[in-house]
Amino acid sequence: MQADDLEFPLPVGRFAGREAFRQLVRDALASAASQAWPELVLSDFDFADWPLGEREVVQSLHRWAGHRRCLTMLAGNFDAVARLHPRFVHWRVRWDHVVVARKARVVSSEEMPSVLWSATWMLQRFDPVHSNGASSREAQRLTWQREQLAEWIQSRSAPGFPSSVLGL
Repeated sequence: MQADDLEFPLPVGRFAGREAFRQLVRDALASAASQAWPELVLSDFDFADWPLGEREVVQSLHRWAGHRRCLTMLAGNFDAVARLHPRFVHWRVRWDHVVVARKARVVSSEEMPSVLWSATWMLQRFDPVHSNGASSREAQRLTWQREQLAEWIQSRSAPGFPSSVLGL
């Protein structure tokens, strides 16, 4: 094990399967909290397979959130988040000031990138149906993926998933 591995315990390389993906999300959010990552981008068609509603994940997000943090969520549809992840929805209301939610204009789930991105590590599902993908901390790959996500956020989405709905 190298010194970098001790400082950055998240794995790099391929992963396969839904549970492997979910564990990587859990581990990444725990690392985000312990290492005070300033920015996170979560992108998925509907986040149905993500463990966002788990107590451990919400606790990690709670520890992570704070001054000068930003979580951007990009989804084709947020219905599954509201239905499947009530703990996360409750957390999102409290931490609305650190969350930017965008609804992508997409026709199908195959169009949407399924990515957890930070400036130091990323996770991408190439095949969301089978939860196969790879994680990386390679600077060039991180930069390229951030540019792709920025294009989706700026040009192919609109505000979505408000923390509260006010009626008149």
